[in-house]
Amino acid sequence: MNAEVRIRRLPEAADLPLPERATEHSAGFDLRARVDADVTLEPGRRRLVPTGIAIALPTDCEAQIRPRSGLAIRHGLTLLNSPGTIDSDYRGEIKVILVNLGQEPVTIQRGERIAQLVVQRLPSVDWLEVDELSETDRGAGGFGHTGGQ
Repeated sequence: MNAEVRIRRLPEAADLPLPERATEHSAGFDLRARVDADVTLEPGRRRLVPTGIAIALPTDCEAQIRPRSGLAIRHGLTLLNSPGTIDSDYRGEIKVILVNLGQEPVTIQRGERIAQLVVQRLPSVDWLEVDELSETDRGAGGFGHTGGQ
């Protein structure tokens, strides 16, 4: 079940590769930094980093922007509002909100892989308002209710 996603490489990103999977079975497509010069993120700071691409998703799809685990474990670099959602009607440049949660400054270079993009199909949802919901063992138990650490 392939989804055809139209992609536009912006002129400022002519030298950057289009998103690609790191391996054949990777779920996400790597997004790269479209920065003109190195960007250094000090600990605790955030920065909106452009990727140089815009996409047109099918109306039954969304794209999620997710952190790269290697950047997170090595540098404490992750994404705010993760996963970020790209709706099917958005046509602007995809940008990534990076934050440095580590202890040292992190430098991002042009073309560096900074996040991953996962495309998902969305179900059609019809809300049915009811007076009561079915019972479960969990019930209304919230955060931490299922146990474990």
